[in-house]
Amino acid sequence: MSLEGKRVLVTGAGGFIGSHLTEALVRAGAEVRAVVHYNSRGDCGHLGSVPAEVRRAIEVLPGDVRDRSLVRRAVEGRQHVFHLAALIGIPYSYHAPQSYVETNIVGTLNVLEACRDLGVERLLQTSTSEVYGTAQYTPIDERHPLHAQSPYAASKIGADQLAYSYYAAFGVPAVIVRPFNTFGPRQSARAVIPTIIAQALAGGEVHLGSTRPVRDFLFVADNARGFMAAAEAAGVCGEVLNLGTGRGVSVGRVAELIGKRLGRELIIRSDADRQRPEKSEVFELVCSAEKARQRLAWQPQCSLEEGLEQTIAWIDEHRAEYHSEHYSI
Repeated sequence: MSLEGKRVLVTGAGGFIGSHLTEALVRAGAEVRAVVHYNSRGDCGHLGSVPAEVRRAIEVLPGDVRDRSLVRRAVEGRQHVFHLAALIGIPYSYHAPQSYVETNIVGTLNVLEACRDLGVERLLQTSTSEVYGTAQYTPIDERHPLHAQSPYAASKIGADQLAYSYYAAFGVPAVIVRPFNTFGPRQSARAVIPTIIAQALAGGEVHLGSTRPVRDFLFVADNARGFMAAAEAAGVCGEVLNLGTGRGVSVGRVAELIGKRLGRELIIRSDADRQRPEKSEVFELVCSAEKARQRLAWQPQCSLEEGLEQTIAWIDEHRAEYHSEHYSI
């Protein structure tokens, strides 16, 4: 099965991963409708960064997945639905957990109901490695227990379980795709790699939370290929599929790699206000993507080092977009 000519919907298309997936789908020949979060500025998020010829091929629909009628209009006439729309910032989830429930769980319910009623061919539910919590064993496979250590993670577990329940109870052809820590061009400084790069380019010290956590960093183009493979593969409905590299790297080591590429040793300062609550910190997430390799014929192609080169170049070219109380570039 090919996605060429398929009518697809991407929710959360204005986000970091969503914009890359939307661009990849257009280049694969799909007919793409993109839901972007409505705002008074009338912009379409990171879709504004895709090449003009790609942007012109996208049907953009501003809205909010919490709006059931909007979601139904978005899904109508689509064969494949890639559901990425979510609140994702872990720190904000400590302060506004209800908003995470409403967007991530109720929003997913709206998508599932529309897919059920309108008979889509495949629904991709976007999960996160955060649902596993600190690893009980590594590498983490899909059988690892789920252990929410933040309201964000709890909301994503709820959304994933809803998706599976609609597969089991109503036959909705849902696949749960669980990427580990995705990075790359267009990512905001909310995430650790752009935070390090942006502060390093500004000069001076780099302010972080804990440098101890170990993560499996997946380049965004590999993530998009994994999503598309899961949409095309036979026999994976009702399954959970991890996407990752199998390589665990500490935040401190990532900072060293970035400094090396910039030609200087970075001075790291650990700020208490950037750290998670003690029991909420997830210390190790390293992926086993063996199931995706076998079932999707997928494996990552871009190394961490290669991905850092591309991400540094992009942030360097878009310095005006990266500002905070700790740095200005």
